[in-house]
Amino acid sequence: MAAGIALAAVLLQAPTGLHAQAAADAGMRAAAATLGAAELRATVRFLASDLLEGRAPATRGDALAQAYLASQLEWLGLEPAGAPGHGFLQPFELVGVKPSLPRTVTATAGARRLSLEIGRDLVAFSGDQRPVSELADVELVFVGYGITAPEERWDDYKGADVRGKVVVVMNDDPARDPARFGGRARLYYGRYPYKFEEALRHGALGVLVLHTEASAGYGWHVVGGSWWREDFELPREPGRPALVAKGWLAQAAARRLFALGGQDLEALRARAESQDFRAVPLRVRMSLRIESTLRRRWTANVVARLAGWDASLGEAVVIAAHHDHLGVGDPKKGDGIYNGAWDNASGVAGVLALARAMKAWPQAPRRSVLFVLTGAEEAGLLGSRHWVGSGLWPPGRVAAAINVDGLNVWGRTRDLGFVGLGRTSLDAILADVARLLGRTLKGDPAPELGLFYRSDQLSFARAGIPVVAIEPGHDFIGRPAGWGTHLMETFEAERYHQPQDELTDDWDLEGAVEDLRFLLYAARAIADSPTLPAWRRGDEFEAVRAAAVARAKAP
Repeated sequence: MAAGIALAAVLLQAPTGLHAQAAADAGMRAAAATLGAAELRATVRFLASDLLEGRAPATRGDALAQAYLASQLEWLGLEPAGAPGHGFLQPFELVGVKPSLPRTVTATAGARRLSLEIGRDLVAFSGDQRPVSELADVELVFVGYGITAPEERWDDYKGADVRGKVVVVMNDDPARDPARFGGRARLYYGRYPYKFEEALRHGALGVLVLHTEASAGYGWHVVGGSWWREDFELPREPGRPALVAKGWLAQAAARRLFALGGQDLEALRARAESQDFRAVPLRVRMSLRIESTLRRRWTANVVARLAGWDASLGEAVVIAAHHDHLGVGDPKKGDGIYNGAWDNASGVAGVLALARAMKAWPQAPRRSVLFVLTGAEEAGLLGSRHWVGSGLWPPGRVAAAINVDGLNVWGRTRDLGFVGLGRTSLDAILADVARLLGRTLKGDPAPELGLFYRSDQLSFARAGIPVVAIEPGHDFIGRPAGWGTHLMETFEAERYHQPQDELTDDWDLEGAVEDLRFLLYAARAIADSPTLPAWRRGDEFEAVRAAAVARAKAP
């Protein structure tokens, strides 16, 4: 018990004392010594094998992954923390929606017509979980960024009636004024799920998001190659409104579509940078019929608990990673299995390694530690959304969530990226751990991509839970300047969400081991901290955190 409190004191005091005391802490050394590259590689080798067929939700490979992870957590001696009666598993239902689209879609402007090819120019999915979703001769309206943000004095929908129409929207948020919308950083306003949600709130029937590689953070091949896949959603509540269609437009196709109605895409983009922008009817109409095959399926989160010694707190730290990937699909270079070795077998391997290290620590942490391996992340963060809303552990009693989505598989780095740096009181703890380990802690390496909003940390944050999400560093030891950045860009272009995301002989996991040591010490310090972490004043999640904590304390 005393050792648990001592660690928090160690990691929260001045660097000089931190180094001296940490070096003498046998428990820290024993736990860290369990982390090794061989264990990580072995876990990835199994999870990313062809046998598991890409671990798509509700498939045989998905079930095999769940069984494997549950057995590993049980072998470590952790407590099952899934749904009552299900041991380590927290099953949840999915609605699978697989679209069947015409080869082309026709847009009209009076007598003029434009044919758009599915996959090359446009992709679309049903939003209402029906066998047939149809837009019949519906008007298109350009709504700029599609943002309604009173605190920023910004409303792209002002004066516009988009009920019964399809809105065309940019996939980003305004960045011209550094004093607004986080400047260069992408906020949730800039993410496409928000665009769908806001359009629905204004009564639109459909949404087409304008794709650019800069705003999306990935090329059209990621979007255009996905239309054939089965999309999964949580079951929709009866009577709850839904979009009829949601989709993406390739940039070249968008130019032709805007020109069809006599509009210039780039000119409208420029106008949309001003808070005075008003929605522009494109004078173009479109019809689209989406026939969908629907099925009810089940997947599961895999959840385990390392009990803390202070039961009076009733609090926990979450360490999470998603175990799913994209399954079997469109072959690329002769391979149709999307193995997901880096994304996210590596992250799952990291969480299992952290679980083993935490268990090896001679003294239990003050707060419990929950290891949450989520399902259906690639389908829209569905597993993490289900977990935070299920009541298994009230969000107001979760001190923080650490999400691991892709480890550093390229070697040791001097630096480490912290997505979310500057947003919570966790900064102080992580900065001290970085000093202890001689690492340079940097903020989001690409804030314009909105990485904070692209993985399970978003689900935890939206429930009010302060989050830690790390990204591989770019300053590789023994490599020239810029080597790491080029490496990441090449991976993004050639392997991310492709069958080529496989375990290969050139993986160097020593950097991953060092990053996991960082997370191990950080998680333990958070678990032992005398205070509950909080969002910074004015952060978009500050109010929901306060409400969640108040609910947790209510009798």
